[in-house]
Amino acid sequence: MKCLIVAAGQGTRLREKGELKPLIPIKGAPLIGHVIARALAAGIDEFVVVSGWRGEDLRQTLDAIAAREKVRLTHVVNDEWNRANGVSVHKAKVALDGPFLLTMCDHLVDPGIFRALLAAPREPDTVTLAVDFKTGSDLHDPEDVTRVKCEDGRILHIGKVIRDFNAFDTGVFLCTPAMFAALEKSQAEGDDSISGAMNVLAREGKARVFDIGERLWIDVDDPAAFGKAERLLHAGRL
Repeated sequence: MKCLIVAAGQGTRLREKGELKPLIPIKGAPLIGHVIARALAAGIDEFVVVSGWRGEDLRQTLDAIAAREKVRLTHVVNDEWNRANGVSVHKAKVALDGPFLLTMCDHLVDPGIFRALLAAPREPDTVTLAVDFKTGSDLHDPEDVTRVKCEDGRILHIGKVIRDFNAFDTGVFLCTPAMFAALEKSQAEGDDSISGAMNVLAREGKARVFDIGERLWIDVDDPAAFGKAERLLHAGRL
């Protein structure tokens, strides 16, 4: 199975750590290198990476990682990188011809999340989001994390500002091509985000959730989160 990694944006909130967010070093390796390593540990051996802002620098580093790890890597260029992340996912449609794993270039997750999600039962024409029901965790910024309202294994609503929620979005998805149709519908409604597509799928009864249990993850989106991630890595907890 292929793993799609979204890495097109500027990452301005982490600019003090480096100019290009996916290449910011953390514990001796670029951030995106840690993402790839975790997917490799889960058995993924083929990657599609969407680059955008300063994409040439990122692609050169990714080619070196792919050569070193002996994995296949396909580049997709998003020249509209200033739009929301759903645009990056949709541009990767040409490189994806079946189910695929989707993750973000700045989300560090326990490889067990990938393994368990890939091993979980799948339903045709659905998209499954790995969610964290530990909403009181101090690893996540409650004002920035994407919130999810789910019930009986299905997403009812997802977004950053919803008030009625019971889980957090980990940024890890098991997708079918239904994701692309949902992205097109969401964009036609004026929402370019992945969350917008998931709300479309929720309305259609095609959005599922997978509980990550006690496994850890973190969105390395600002200096505070970077410090937490660094400590988790050095402690061997992530």
